[in-house]
Amino acid sequence: MDRTPKDAKEEAAPAAAPSAEAPPPEKPAKKERTGAKAKEGKEGKDGKEPKEGKGKSRPGAPTKATKVVPDNPNFRYIVRVANTDLDGTRSTALALTKVRGVGLRLAETTCRLAQVNPSEMIGNLPEPTVEGLEATLQALPTKVPAWMVNHPVEPVLGDSPHYLGPDLESRRRDDINVMKMIRSYRGVRHERGQKVRGQRTRSNGRTGMAAGVLKKAAKEAAAAAGKEAPAAPAAPTAAPAAEKKA
Repeated sequence: MDRTPKDAKEEAAPAAAPSAEAPPPEKPAKKERTGAKAKEGKEGKDGKEPKEGKGKSRPGAPTKATKVVPDNPNFRYIVRVANTDLDGTRSTALALTKVRGVGLRLAETTCRLAQVNPSEMIGNLPEPTVEGLEATLQALPTKVPAWMVNHPVEPVLGDSPHYLGPDLESRRRDDINVMKMIRSYRGVRHERGQKVRGQRTRSNGRTGMAAGVLKKAAKEAAAAAGKEAPAAPAAPTAAPAAEKKA
């Protein structure tokens, strides 16, 4: 019996079915790169360098300051100048700036007048040299121009003194009290706690409650008072004209 084209198609269909159910062929696994090439590829992908360990320090990173151990057996770690304790491990010029009323320029000037190296640690200086520095600080008004002292105008004595340490704070307090007593503009501003030297006060230096809060509280109080007040009696109406004639 001859096969028809329809029977040939039916036999070809079951034969093709198993091939469709077969799993696809597996792709070959990628070869892992080792050595320098693998490291370069990883850095190029991440864009970051590998982290360093805790014990290692990067080149050029700041290191901790080492503690100064002077060789001088007579070194003093605390030096007393003008009723102030100074750090003996600092240079003379920088150590003198800790004294109230002495800045860096005045400290360097004092070192030059006392013929002391400003970069020398003040703890290495002998006691007579430190006493000479203190004497120079006390005699500054007579050795420097008036514009370098912190009180160039003295209205009572007429000279230009330079105050140091607690004397400077007490003199500053006395000057403010004098301005308050004579009712000068600066004295009034000091009394009110406002800016004294012409700074703006619209947005900075505000004291007390904000103005908006005060207005809001005033409005609420006025509204509460209006509700509590009793209603006023109505005005009497005029009598009709007919009643008047009667």
